Amino acid sequence: MVMTAARQSRIIFAAVVSTALVGTVLVGTVALAAPASAQTAVRYAALGDSYSAGLGSGSYIASSGSCDRSTKAYSELWAAAHGPASYAFVACSGATTATVISGQLAVLNAQTTLVSITVGGNDVGFASVMKTCVLSPTNTCVSAIKTAEAKMTGQLPGELDAVLSDIAARAPHARVVLLDYPELYDLSRSATCIGLSTTDRTDLNAAADELDLQLRNAASRHGDVFADVRAAFAGHEICDPSSWLHGVNILDISESYHPTATGQADAYEPTFAAAAG
Repeated sequence: MVMTAARQSRIIFAAVVSTALVGTVLVGTVALAAPASAQTAVRYAALGDSYSAGLGSGSYIASSGSCDRSTKAYSELWAAAHGPASYAFVACSGATTATVISGQLAVLNAQTTLVSITVGGNDVGFASVMKTCVLSPTNTCVSAIKTAEAKMTGQLPGELDAVLSDIAARAPHARVVLLDYPELYDLSRSATCIGLSTTDRTDLNAAADELDLQLRNAASRHGDVFADVRAAFAGHEICDPSSWLHGVNILDISESYHPTATGQADAYEPTFAAAAG
């Protein structure tokens, strides 16, 4: 059959349009698939003090020495479940904002994508306050708490700003999750709970709330994520039948007022996991 010039033109035009449409579909498919293939692997660094190290959880890593890093710490549990491309666990018992800056931030770099940290308790003398409240009368305990609260509203904001700024400088692309501290006591059960007076416990809980407020405000100032564990510990505080916090442990005084392994697994880890994104 002899094909007219007009028919030939129509066929050629149709082929060109068809090829263009196929090319558009292919390009669109590639564009849609690109984000999945370009996802950045998680490179995680766990910083901070004893609450992040896992003091109170047992199963301490021998090589961590006095830092008391535990295999049951929330960061270890999260890393085991999520398999990050890299994981640096450098949290250390007794750490302050200054020692985090001087001794922990070297693990951060421009490739770090996720950072967790608890810090601030030691800056305001948490251990000293608890020792005073356990060994001294209520008026002495209350006075120690007030001194700590003055530090929380006075010097601590600047110290938190320093550590969060340094983290951002070293790991500019990281999601930084600042976790807080639980209230220690279930005050509704205080009357039948041996140990400190209800006044001591009430003031200690109020101090924990003030510390957590300062942490929340610091995270907000720096555009970081604040992760609040207090709701997760509700019903599992000291004085509750199934507490996830150690009371005074005379066999290992350093573990006193720290989360148990269950507190790490059922309070800190899920709170961090939700915040980690």
